[in-house]
Amino acid sequence: MGKITLAPSILSADFAHLEGAIQKIVQSSARAVHIDVMDGQFVPEISFGQPLVRAVRRLTELPFDVHLMVAHPENHVDSFAAAGADWITFHVESTVHIHRLIVHIKSLGKKAGIAFVPSTPVSALAEILPFVDVVLVMTVNPGFGGQELIPSCVDKITELARIRREKQLSYMISVDGGVNSQTVESVAAAGADIAVSGSAFFKGELVL
Repeated sequence: MGKITLAPSILSADFAHLEGAIQKIVQSSARAVHIDVMDGQFVPEISFGQPLVRAVRRLTELPFDVHLMVAHPENHVDSFAAAGADWITFHVESTVHIHRLIVHIKSLGKKAGIAFVPSTPVSALAEILPFVDVVLVMTVNPGFGGQELIPSCVDKITELARIRREKQLSYMISVDGGVNSQTVESVAAAGADIAVSGSAFFKGELVL
């Protein structure tokens, strides 16, 4: 298995005890805290926003990977950056001027990430891969925790790793959805650098 690190998703944490959840992440080998922001439009559910990011920012120095599962993410980047996000990841399907938004995120001193859903091919990202810091491969349809990984999505990780190697790019490959003790080996072997895990992490079923 290749080297891979954790970015636990607090979407699966006990919301009544978020401080304890953050401390569990801090005490693990996690590389970042993954924060799923859902708006009820791009995905069906609504999760949390800038006030929560601001509130938990004081609890850890780990990077906050804020995953904007929202329509028109350009309207929210500045406020999440101000709230304490370190990496800001948005969906290729959610806005038109993708390169412009990546440049803007970087101008704020943040890492820029691009995510894509299972029905979107890697080829849709071809023009922007040289500019991003993180590529987030969704291995489930976004919006709900606890789903099973879609096996065909692992091929996208392999393809992204190949492109990175051949074009000598430097983006990190993150994978989100159904990552647990049974699936982490396959995504690591495919070339993923970061495993986003919610349910499996907080149930103690995935430790790296």
